[in-house]
Amino acid sequence: MFHLKGRKQTVAQSGDAAASVAQTVSDVISDIEERGDAALSEYSERFDRFSPESFRLSDEQIQACVAQVDPQTLDDIRTVQRNVERFARLQLASLTEFEAEVEPGVFLGQRNIPVGSVGAYVPGGRYPLLASAHMTIVTAKVAGVQRVIAATPAPDGEIPAASIAAIHLAGADEIYLLGGVQAIAALAVGTETIAPVDVIAGPGNAYVADAKRQLFGRVGIDLFAGPTEVLILGDETTDPFVAAVDLLSQAEHGPDSPAVYVTTSEDNAHAVLDQIERQLKVLPTAEIAGAAWENVGEVIVAEDLDEAFRISDEYASEHVQVLTNEPRLALERLTDYGALFLGDRTAVSYGDKVIGTNHVLPTRRAARYTGGLWVGKYLKTVTFQEIRSDEASARLGKLLGRAARAERFEGHARSGDIRAARVTGEWPEWTAGLR
Repeated sequence: MFHLKGRKQTVAQSGDAAASVAQTVSDVISDIEERGDAALSEYSERFDRFSPESFRLSDEQIQACVAQVDPQTLDDIRTVQRNVERFARLQLASLTEFEAEVEPGVFLGQRNIPVGSVGAYVPGGRYPLLASAHMTIVTAKVAGVQRVIAATPAPDGEIPAASIAAIHLAGADEIYLLGGVQAIAALAVGTETIAPVDVIAGPGNAYVADAKRQLFGRVGIDLFAGPTEVLILGDETTDPFVAAVDLLSQAEHGPDSPAVYVTTSEDNAHAVLDQIERQLKVLPTAEIAGAAWENVGEVIVAEDLDEAFRISDEYASEHVQVLTNEPRLALERLTDYGALFLGDRTAVSYGDKVIGTNHVLPTRRAARYTGGLWVGKYLKTVTFQEIRSDEASARLGKLLGRAARAERFEGHARSGDIRAARVTGEWPEWTAGLR
C-alpha cells in the first residue's frame, strides 16, 4: 500500500477548538434552561438575526410555504418520502415481538414500543437539506411516534419554503423556525412554549453536534456525527470519470469532508487524480469540494483486493462505494461501514437524496460499533415476565435465594425465599414475627 495523494488524517478538532465549541454550547444550554423563551429569542437574534413573536409556524404559514414550492419539487419530495417510508416499513417488519413459555409456567417476551416524542433538526446554512426531513421524520412516523416536532433555521428571517414543505409532507406535528444550539437545547430541555422531546435526530454543524453530545442522557440522540465521508474502492476496471464524479459529489458537503479513493491499480489511481483536477475546473461547488479534496482527500494504491478491503475497514467510512469488477464481494468481506453502495450504477448520492435508505450515518470511525439511523432508533425494545404456576415460582425462588446470597444480596434472596415458602410451607427463620 502507498499513498499517491494525502495521508490518513484525523478528523477530530484540535483540543482548543473543541473546548471553545463545548464551552459556547454549554453556556447556551444553561441559559435556555434557566430563562426559557427569553434566552431563545436572544440567541436566535444573535446567531440568525431573527426573533419572531412565535417560533412555531401556524397552519396558514405552513400552507403558504407549500404553495411557494414548484409543483415538480413537491412531487419529487413525495416520491422520495414514499421511498424512505417503504424501506422503514421493511425494517419495522424485521423486528419481532414475541412471548414464549421458556419452561413450564414461566413466560417471557419482548415488545417494541415507540418513544413518546422526537425532535428532528433539519439544517439550513450552505444547503437546504430537504432529505434530512425525510430521513428523520418519516422514519419516526413509521415507528409509531405520536409527536414529532421539527426545527429548521430561518437566517435573517427568510423562511426556507422548500424545507418547510418537506417537513410538513413528512408528517411533522409542529414546526419551529429555530437553528443551531438554541434549537437543540429547546428541543431537549423545553421552554414555556416548547415541550421537550425524548429523542433528537438530524445532522448539523460542530455546535449542533456538540449540543447533542452534551444533552445525551437527558434525551436520546441518533448519532454523534461529524463531517460527511466517502471511501471508494476501485480496480483496473473502474471508470476514472465515474470515480472522480462520485468523490467530488461527497467532497462538496464541506471543506472538511474526507474523500478517499482506494484502488488496486496505480494507472487507475493516476487517471482518477487527473479526472478530479479536470472536473474541479467546471464544478460549480469547486470552492468547497476543492478545499475538501486538498485538505482531506486521499488516493491509496493497494497491493490487492484483500488489502483494499482491510484499508476500507480500518477507515470505517460513513459511505463505502464499490466500483470494482465484482462489487458484491464486498458484502462478504467488509464489516465496518455506515452504508455500502455496490456497483457503478449505485451512487452514494442516491442514498443521500432519493433511494430510501437512511442517510443519517456514523462518521469518525463510529461504524466500527454502530449503524445509522433506522426505525429501531425510535423504538424501545422492552421485556416482560410472567410466572403462571406456583411450582415455577417456587423453583425460581429457591434458585434466587442461592444465587443472590452468593453475591451477598440478602434482600434479593428473601424475595425468592417467600415465594418458595408459599408453596412448600417451609418458611425461613428470618420471617419469624414478620408474617
